[in-house]
Amino acid sequence: MDKRSMIQYNKIIFTGPVGAGKTTAIASLSDVPPLSTDEAASDMTKSRKASTTVAMDYGILNLAGGEKIHLYGTPGQERFDFMWDILTTGGIGLVLLLDNTRADPFQDMKFFLGKFREFIASTSVVIGVTQTDLSPEPRLDSYHQYAGTMGFTPAIFEVDARRRADVSVLVQALLYSLDPGLEVG
Repeated sequence: MDKRSMIQYNKIIFTGPVGAGKTTAIASLSDVPPLSTDEAASDMTKSRKASTTVAMDYGILNLAGGEKIHLYGTPGQERFDFMWDILTTGGIGLVLLLDNTRADPFQDMKFFLGKFREFIASTSVVIGVTQTDLSPEPRLDSYHQYAGTMGFTPAIFEVDARRRADVSVLVQALLYSLDPGLEVG
């Protein structure tokens, strides 16, 4: 199946480490109340946030003409990685969110790009860097350089996952990477 025909299904996956903003991004972009499977955090995640996604987040973005983009968020914890394969099945692309305040966001990038490498190879990826207002370093050019050392050249943006416009830019960039002739906006 070529990338152009995949756009007809419109399933986009959001992934990244715990606390990067996946649940928030889907909630800010969804045109329906999002479904979330958050539960109280019971491990080291408690130090970052009170609850965590254990299965998935789900929302819908309505497009002109009645089309929909289905938005799926993965759990950020590796112990729930069995959900990653389930959620990526039939997906057209990946939005990787990285938290700039984490101890080593490049390690997070390496981990998630590695885990989703096969999916990305048949689709596409864009990266959103969150929390840059709290931690301005590393900068986007450093993310580009690091992604390049892994053989990736994704579009990378600073985003506030609470802002619909920021998350919309990520989705538009992902769609454009799949089909440069596509008119989005």
